Amino acid sequence: MTREHLVRRLTAIFAADVAGYSRLTGMDEEGTHVRLREHLRVLIDPKVAAYRGHIVKNTGDGFLAEFNSVVDAVRCAVDVQRGMAARNSDIPPNDRIEFRIGINVGDIIEDNGDIFGDGVNVAARLEAIAEPGGICVSDDAHRQLRDKLDIVFDDAGEQILKNIERPVRVFRVMDRVATPKQRSTLALPDKPSIAVLPFQNLSADPDQEYFADGVVEDITMALSRFHWLFVIARNSSFTYKGRPVDIKQVGRELGVRYVLEGSVRKAGNRIRIAGQLIDAETGAHLWADRFEGALEDVFDLQDHVTSSVVGAIAPMLQREEMKRARRKPTENLDAYDYYLRGLASARGWTKDANSAAFQLFCKAIELDPGLACAYGMAAWCYIQRKTRGWMIEHVQESAEATRLARKAVHLGGNDPVALCMGGYALAFIAHEFDDAVAFMDRGLAVSPNLAQAWMLSAWLRVWTGEPDLALDHVARAMRLSPLDPSMYVIHGATAFAHFLAGRYDMASSCAKKAMRERPNFLLAICMSVASNALAGRLEPAQKSIAPALECDPDLRVSNLGELAPFRRAEDLATFAEGLRKAGLPE
Repeated sequence: MTREHLVRRLTAIFAADVAGYSRLTGMDEEGTHVRLREHLRVLIDPKVAAYRGHIVKNTGDGFLAEFNSVVDAVRCAVDVQRGMAARNSDIPPNDRIEFRIGINVGDIIEDNGDIFGDGVNVAARLEAIAEPGGICVSDDAHRQLRDKLDIVFDDAGEQILKNIERPVRVFRVMDRVATPKQRSTLALPDKPSIAVLPFQNLSADPDQEYFADGVVEDITMALSRFHWLFVIARNSSFTYKGRPVDIKQVGRELGVRYVLEGSVRKAGNRIRIAGQLIDAETGAHLWADRFEGALEDVFDLQDHVTSSVVGAIAPMLQREEMKRARRKPTENLDAYDYYLRGLASARGWTKDANSAAFQLFCKAIELDPGLACAYGMAAWCYIQRKTRGWMIEHVQESAEATRLARKAVHLGGNDPVALCMGGYALAFIAHEFDDAVAFMDRGLAVSPNLAQAWMLSAWLRVWTGEPDLALDHVARAMRLSPLDPSMYVIHGATAFAHFLAGRYDMASSCAKKAMRERPNFLLAICMSVASNALAGRLEPAQKSIAPALECDPDLRVSNLGELAPFRRAEDLATFAEGLRKAGLPE
């Protein structure tokens, strides 16, 4: 075929192979081959077809597929890995067949049914650096996925891939796929406990997914206000999104007695919310109903769901407590819609997603200047910018973050999101620690089930020099959100708390846990350096200085206070001493 007859096109490329295939075939060549063919026949081929993909070729220990849509490719990859986790549940770890998957969007050449080109090569190299059971996607692929999937991505930064000229920015899918046997069973709390699973989006428009998720978040928040209830955080309950679940297993994994599931249908100016409450121990349905009305009644409909759930769990609940739990954040539905879109975007964990979320929160504020939670989340965007080194005009951005935070807490009243997000920004950015503690404590008093607030409160207690209290708040956050995709943040706070208490070995261990989940988490890298250095392990400490400077080339002993705003001078001095010993420039 001549050059002129080659077919070129843009497509989503999906490359997969078996991790440790040579080792497996060395132990049992024939058995491994038979099991692999069975996985392909029973799971892989049907999944690829279901997501409108096409397997281009099998490669002995893997396969190459293409999809018209990168959204379909990633959904297929997640389903494949979940399916493989389930199929491996009864197999010893050393005998498991586990796929590594790489996904790229790029220009390819088609020739005699095969595909070639740089786009294919990048996908293959991404697959090679994925963990067993993991998925890596390129920056080009991730850009097209933004806000279209409720999947958390870990930004692994630019990677040098074998035989690829330019560095490629890589994102790892943080799906936390696990089999039931891999997840531990948690004991039930000493009070009624519930998890609200993601509701199905039954709207004709799949882009309304953010709205369905927002409804669930509001119902979860309303339930969280009942002090006698134990409510699992949204971050953990949403790890079940998009897959069939065993309610009894969910109850065991999250340590809850009750599970709420349902659906949301939004059509024009009408909305319908359906829900059912299930006893996770017996599988019995305790309550099921649906509520329908005009879109402007959405908060009333959510209240109906909340009160029905609470009524089924505790029929004798006082009416006054029900009234206190009700919350109508705004009369402006457009502002509410922008706020929900902002929440969806904020979970993208990238610089672009952060900027988009900030703009959406600002639009919500423009439409309703009294929407306290939007101010709190806008301040949260600045916290992320500072933490991840995305600030450009530090003085101006810090001033704006402080303004938004103060507005959030002063408008907040009894809004836990406004109080906790705004309060933490006052500490982390403005160093107003006393006010931050007061607002954080008020937010936790309003909503004692808000896992993210307990996590932020743990960090706040790190900065104020209260390690024991920080560890107590860490434990609360972990129990409320045991499957949290952001567990690395909790491990980081734990590491700092142990460091302040002089337990350098524990600090080092916890920092390593955080770094395993997020290798470029600068606070965890610096904690690993400092704790190793002060424990007398200078060699590993010195080796970790280079990764720290890769994350932030301007990092110096003299500006550590910007990264870690310790209130007590002695805490900052100890932290600085560890980094200085390891070779951080002054």
